[in-house]
Amino acid sequence: MRTLRQSLGRVGILIVFAVPLCASALFVSEPVPAAFLFFLGLVMAFCAGVLFWTRSRAAFGKDTALNVLSDAQRHDPYMSLITDRAGNVLDANPYAQRIFGDFVGVHIEALLGQHFAAPATSLQRIRSDAARNGHVSDLIGVDDAASRLTVVSASGGLLLWRMVPEAFANRSENWRDMVPLPLVSVEDDGAVTYCNRAARQFFGARRTRLEDIFPTGFSGDGLYGVETLDGPRQVLAQVTSTQGNARGIMLVALPDLPDAKSDFSNSDLDSIPIALARLTSTGRILEANAQALELLGAAAAPGAQLARLVEGLGRPVRDWLEDVASGRMPPKSEMVQVRDYEERFIRVSLNPVRGADETALVAVLTDATELKNLEAQFVQSQKMQAIGQLAGGVAHDFNNLLTAISGHCDLLLLRHDSSDPDYGDLMQINQNANRAASLVGQLLAFSRKQNLQLETIDLRNTMGELIHLLNRLVGEKIVLELAHEAGMPPVRADKRQLEQVLMNLVVNARDAMPDGGTIRIDTRISEFSAPFTRDRVVVPQGSYVSIAVTDTGTGIAPDKLTKIFEPFYTTKRVGEGTGLGLSTAYGIVKQTGGYIFVDSTEGQGSTFSLLFPADSPEEDRAEQSSPVQPEKKETKEQSDGVVLLVEDEAPVRAFASRALRMRGYTVLEAENAEEALKTLEDPDLHIDVFVTDVVMPGLDGPTWVRKARKRRPDVHVVFVSGYAEDSFPDKRDEIPNSVFLPKPFSLSELTELVQEQIH
Repeated sequence: MRTLRQSLGRVGILIVFAVPLCASALFVSEPVPAAFLFFLGLVMAFCAGVLFWTRSRAAFGKDTALNVLSDAQRHDPYMSLITDRAGNVLDANPYAQRIFGDFVGVHIEALLGQHFAAPATSLQRIRSDAARNGHVSDLIGVDDAASRLTVVSASGGLLLWRMVPEAFANRSENWRDMVPLPLVSVEDDGAVTYCNRAARQFFGARRTRLEDIFPTGFSGDGLYGVETLDGPRQVLAQVTSTQGNARGIMLVALPDLPDAKSDFSNSDLDSIPIALARLTSTGRILEANAQALELLGAAAAPGAQLARLVEGLGRPVRDWLEDVASGRMPPKSEMVQVRDYEERFIRVSLNPVRGADETALVAVLTDATELKNLEAQFVQSQKMQAIGQLAGGVAHDFNNLLTAISGHCDLLLLRHDSSDPDYGDLMQINQNANRAASLVGQLLAFSRKQNLQLETIDLRNTMGELIHLLNRLVGEKIVLELAHEAGMPPVRADKRQLEQVLMNLVVNARDAMPDGGTIRIDTRISEFSAPFTRDRVVVPQGSYVSIAVTDTGTGIAPDKLTKIFEPFYTTKRVGEGTGLGLSTAYGIVKQTGGYIFVDSTEGQGSTFSLLFPADSPEEDRAEQSSPVQPEKKETKEQSDGVVLLVEDEAPVRAFASRALRMRGYTVLEAENAEEALKTLEDPDLHIDVFVTDVVMPGLDGPTWVRKARKRRPDVHVVFVSGYAEDSFPDKRDEIPNSVFLPKPFSLSELTELVQEQIH
């Protein structure tokens, strides 16, 4: 009943003040002061009663919970304690009393602190986590063994602490004590939160701070002098893991090096699980263990020069080594590339070892190939994203220009028939405008911002239709062969874009064979029972349709293979190519969900392989997301209705308004969204359809339409834009009864879509 006694003490203090105040009121002759003192005394007495009632209830509940927990833990065969949220020990079972003696009333840190490197921080974290989550569990070292500490939150603000030897708990998390090398976990503030058994034996005691282990400071992987149970030793330290604010550091004790001329024995070096080599200050290898030979190659024998094995510093390797050996440069890590393995990168940490006559260097080598690959992927994605944004912006501006050109050409064609002398010129303008629109589509494919019209494609039929055009493209000197595997499943792709990819690959193959040769296109079924990685891409398991385009041309140099899909990169001479063909193909294939790879040998030819996931005809019949639309014919039927046209590009607005008026619509024009909203302020104005650009200065299309639909909820909308539709899906999906018309659009496409929205 300790809590209740504390509450009675506070209530007693209030009563001590309340009784004299009430009594003194009887001896005051003035009625106002007397009433005030009596009232103040009553208030304090009332507060004392409320405090007594609330505290006694809480104390009763807490003491009840304490009694229940005490009875429950009394027969616990392992150490069990009860504390409040602040960590004060309230009760303990007999097992804990035999270990710690009479300790009720002390803080938990006084009992368990010696088992933590940072006791105050660690125990505070444990209490907070238990109070917040209901329980917490952690491994601690007790008498050179591991125990499982479990803390459970109970009612009344109590915490139940149990400590069970790890031999009777789950041993899966005790892997660190099974490691024969010293391992420590260190927080960012330098607190050592864990030392495994090997570390405690190595140092002779638990280390609580990073500076206790590394007196000269820790700057990453490298060689350090440390104080151990057996005296000063030289150790190799390596960061093995990073989780949140904690780092795992592994220590490897090296053979004693009295001077720089000391030789490692091969057995000493090979027993160390880290790539290690000893060099002269000029870079000549003195010794290297098996792990270093595995990274550098067999050429890293004693006597070899490191500068001939690695490259990539941007300055001579020998200069770097001499700077570190002389002390002109701190011994920090550097990333280098292995000459004999172009795809292998290693991180080299140098540490000078002073000798009587000369200074040697101990090199710690770490395989950094995966890290370098991730860095290369990030740089490439940033480059593609930047150029993709540029391509999308250019495509938007070009689409506005092409809409005006092709639109006004359509208007002229309405007034000229095939017998008119100007008809041929107008058709040339129209056809070249369509070709320009196709080029803009390639830009959007490269930036992967175009809309694909996916459909189920039978490659046998598609290739059969395309082969005639390809034969005309390759010319008479080149033989074009086509082979299909029987039973080929269909694929889901945009037929027009797939044809564009194949045309780009065939044209590139033709240009690689100026003296003639053979181009072979093979289609086959590829089954992968497990995922595989190629060119830093993971291809999932499954059934794929493969298209291989093989030529017998000049081939591609190995140093250029990794760059051929980059935009504007070309091996052709000036004027022969733009460098967009393969990057466009790459964008189309990736957007379709496929993969593209290249194999090439200089002087023998190249093979471009396309992989597309095989499609099921039954699934396709059940769900057709993008059916092929029949070609629409122009109609000259007169219509009626009121259209509000909002377009910031004057030439596009002029063409669209004329086209709609010619079909009988009443057209109200607005240059921007603000002007359109002002027009709609007239409540008597009837509008049937909004035709609006999406991207405009000020308010964009979806934003102003949402505002207008608050008062005119039934008006249908036609959004037009030079950007792809999926560039703003979230904005448009919220607007019902709306459709999208990409630029450039023809006169008939605009008028027929408006008519569909009205009717």
